[in-house]
Amino acid sequence: MKMRALMTVAGVCALATASAITPAVAKVDGDTIILGSSISLTGKYATNGLHTQRGYDFAVKTINDAGGVKVDGKSYKLAVTYYDDESTPARGAQLAERLIQQDGVQYMLGPYSSGMTKAIAPVSEKFGVPMVEAEGASRSLFTQGYKYLFAVLSTSEQYLATAVDMAAEERKKNFRDPSEVRVAMAFEGDPFSMDVRAGVVDKLNEYGMKIIIDDQLPADLSDMSTTLTKVKALKPDILIISGHSKGAATAARQIDEMKVNVPMIAMTHCEAAKVHEKFPKAATGFLCPTQWVETLSKSDSMFGSAGEWNTNFKKAYPSYTSVPYQSAQASAAVYVWKEAFEAANSLDKDAVRDAIAAVEMETFYGDIKFSENGNNIAKPMFMRQIGSDASYSLVESFKDMTFPRNVSY
Repeated sequence: MKMRALMTVAGVCALATASAITPAVAKVDGDTIILGSSISLTGKYATNGLHTQRGYDFAVKTINDAGGVKVDGKSYKLAVTYYDDESTPARGAQLAERLIQQDGVQYMLGPYSSGMTKAIAPVSEKFGVPMVEAEGASRSLFTQGYKYLFAVLSTSEQYLATAVDMAAEERKKNFRDPSEVRVAMAFEGDPFSMDVRAGVVDKLNEYGMKIIIDDQLPADLSDMSTTLTKVKALKPDILIISGHSKGAATAARQIDEMKVNVPMIAMTHCEAAKVHEKFPKAATGFLCPTQWVETLSKSDSMFGSAGEWNTNFKKAYPSYTSVPYQSAQASAAVYVWKEAFEAANSLDKDAVRDAIAAVEMETFYGDIKFSENGNNIAKPMFMRQIGSDASYSLVESFKDMTFPRNVSY
């Protein structure tokens, strides 16, 4: 099977064969600290894998341009060695072991998705190699007792639960019982989406809401017409969907094609799938959870404010009209590495691991502080709604929402 290795040094990408990377250069190559990542550049997670890689690369270039990382009186540049895991967990685990055992990498950046992170985390743990990850939100990642896994993002059970809270808020405001709300759900069967579902179900049970459709999306995420046919017939109050970028794109396309009208539609991965651009009519009114918003009133000395990071990232990658949060959190993960190296004042992986565990910082992405389990306990999730002009607006409560779908809630 063909192996793809890509090394990014000071923001310049060049192909490198696996044999060209040796243990002698992988950890620290002269004045360059090498980070490693098995990431999805092909397969069903390729879109989000690319968003993640660009976030990593943008942070690497920004940090290097600002003077790099200072350790024990010496300045180092950062670089990332990538392998394409082909969106396959077994392949990801194999490549993570290759990075550590053959290439000598002792500092890992995470892959894309909870499923891939679940496959790789035991490998980094086995070899005592710290991994700062940005894309694995499954809460079950942080119940395994891992000591070398750290995540900058909020955990998955928080993603769509806010939409349920908003529906309950509306009912209570109008002196109606939240238990009247009828809910349709469709989720991918991967660990991330199942954890999102668990968080939603917990909220639904809290309010006594009724689940009238509870479907699993097909493995290839290419068709959800069976679910949508039931939605048209049963007329739920809320439709909740989680299927990564491909699932979001399929949902938006078929909601449009089948003329599905539900008062409240909430789904993950709106921005990454660009549903606001590809399906602007159907996507109008969608509620979309996000780990980060460019209007966030957070900043740091490296990237500036959230808005400044957003502007500069768009300059580097002008194809984006709306930057997906996956890119922002990927940059935040690289920033954690810089802070940890400098706090440890050492390149020893265990000293750096302890420095990561002690990180407590404000960044353009939000506050970062790790629990004993490695998850970020300092940052909430946010909810945004797609407007008729394909823009996103922050929604903090039901009163901020609009209902453009011509259906009474």
